[in-house]
Amino acid sequence: QVQLVESGGGLVQAGGSLRLSCAASGSIFSINAMGWHRQAPGKGRELVAAFTDGGSANLADSVKGRFTISRDNAKNTVYLQMNSLKPEDTAVYYCWYRGARVYWGQGTQVTVSS
Repeated sequence: QVQLVESGGGLVQAGGSLRLSCAASGSIFSINAMGWHRQAPGKGRELVAAFTDGGSANLADSVKGRFTISRDNAKNTVYLQMNSLKPEDTAVYYCWYRGARVYWGQGTQVTVSS
């Protein structure tokens, strides 16, 4: 059993920053097997950022240079630092853990106004 609790979403002006947190508990065998998707209104869920098996970051082209994925192994927490936010970043952000199956966080709303 894995539980993922997200926090940090909210409303921000274009050009601003937010940091999302995803705290994991339960049977977490590799903190690297975690990442973030997002789902914009009327759109499908798309990959934003994830760790590779080796622990390096994999970022979508649309957020490269603006977003950073990081982790705190002691706290079993993964972060998504979002800088230079744009209105097109508006979405519900979901963290996930890939084990025997994929576990999803509850989602946190990020709204970027012009």
